[in-house]
Amino acid sequence: MIRVVRSLTLCVLAVFWAIAPAMAQNKPRQIILILADDLGWKDVGFNGSRYYQTPALDSLAARSLVFTHAYANASNCAPSRASLMSGSYSPRHGVFTVSPPDRGDARTRKLIPEPNEEFLSSRFKTLGNVFQEAGFKTAAMGKWHIGEDPTKQGFDVHKGGGRMGHPKNYFSPYGMRYLPDGPVGEELTDRITKESIRFMGENRTNDFFLYIPHFAIHTPLQGKKALVEKYRKLPARDGQGTNPDYAALVENLDQNVGKLLAAVKKLGLQNPLIIFSSDNGGIANLSRQWPLRGGKGSYYEGGIRVPLLVSQAGIKPGVSDYPTLLFDLFPTLCEWARVPPPTTQPIDGVSFLDVWQGKARPDLYERAIYFHFPFYLEAYEIGGDDSRDSLFRTRPGSVVIQNGWKLHHYFEDDAYELYDLENDPGERIDLGTSKPEKRDELANLLTEWRTATNAPIPKKPNPAYDPTFVPDAKKAGK
Repeated sequence: MIRVVRSLTLCVLAVFWAIAPAMAQNKPRQIILILADDLGWKDVGFNGSRYYQTPALDSLAARSLVFTHAYANASNCAPSRASLMSGSYSPRHGVFTVSPPDRGDARTRKLIPEPNEEFLSSRFKTLGNVFQEAGFKTAAMGKWHIGEDPTKQGFDVHKGGGRMGHPKNYFSPYGMRYLPDGPVGEELTDRITKESIRFMGENRTNDFFLYIPHFAIHTPLQGKKALVEKYRKLPARDGQGTNPDYAALVENLDQNVGKLLAAVKKLGLQNPLIIFSSDNGGIANLSRQWPLRGGKGSYYEGGIRVPLLVSQAGIKPGVSDYPTLLFDLFPTLCEWARVPPPTTQPIDGVSFLDVWQGKARPDLYERAIYFHFPFYLEAYEIGGDDSRDSLFRTRPGSVVIQNGWKLHHYFEDDAYELYDLENDPGERIDLGTSKPEKRDELANLLTEWRTATNAPIPKKPNPAYDPTFVPDAKKAGK
């Protein structure tokens, strides 16, 4: 039945978009999607940080629709980006993690992980493909990470790192294949912003899709000297401020968002749609996301909840607590731009255009959202990641969130954890035993979803597993 309804919906939308050119606005359709790397939900002032200084983003938030319950598609880089660009859940495209999938000492892993796709297959049309085919100028400025070259995946212009997951250096020379070195000492986030502004200037009268996936604030942590010294003098607050380079990268990212917004005004761009978010949560042992638990690599809220701002004249500023996944941007941007989504791949995301325009959509509160990670991510610091156990940020498992309830299912021991996010956003009180009916209801949803998406579940025991082995804390994860 779901497939029939989806097919009928796509047919109706296809008819609408076929006549859309006759309804087109005079103003060019211009989309600027800014994606930070590893910027946590609490790493910005508008979400409550009292340490990092983010005035540009805070100002943008004041004139944006701010989503308080926005989720990355995964808790680490590649799968989150693959889902954003394809509109599909990870089991559809097979990009689940940044290889290798068997992280951590083999003696601490009970199961053998499932296979993992390193890159997004060309059989999936990216947002770049969709807008390029609709006549938009397209650009990807920064980190791609889900293929070798985004100009082969729908983007006319690319300045950045290709397959690179992080920069070798935040200061030129960068050593990147797709970004010529600048003057010695030039900063990478500054450079990506310059390239983005140049693209906007060259296409100010065109329809365009400008994707700016910054490398900041991913490691290596290298901040500008003046900013590092500034934060070195500030006392830590609320579990944030333990690393001045991390803080310097956050503020420099904010300054560059400010530069970009100033350029939008100076260039006279006519009401572009501006979106800001992050690919996953912040690194817990560097920057706590309190009251949220955990951080990057974890499927507790600190690892998957992210900042999300949507700004445009037609969007009423305010705050929304609708739960949304970043891949919802795929169908939403298509509908906003009056461009048909592809029919050759499953689009699991749902359009939020009604919500953007201030219309009530109670069905979107009812929608279940899912996460699936059949792999291992070792701890950054043994015992320091606020995870389920001291050795791993996460072990293989799945998660479902619906109506304020969240269920974790771990495959190694077939264990469940149930949390009431409205009253316990820090996921400290496991209600799985006291509320078995809700636990079983959500477990059934997870099972049905995994079956529908052919989600792989690791079952083969790892012969190297040794329950008596105690790892050396000095050799914790990276």
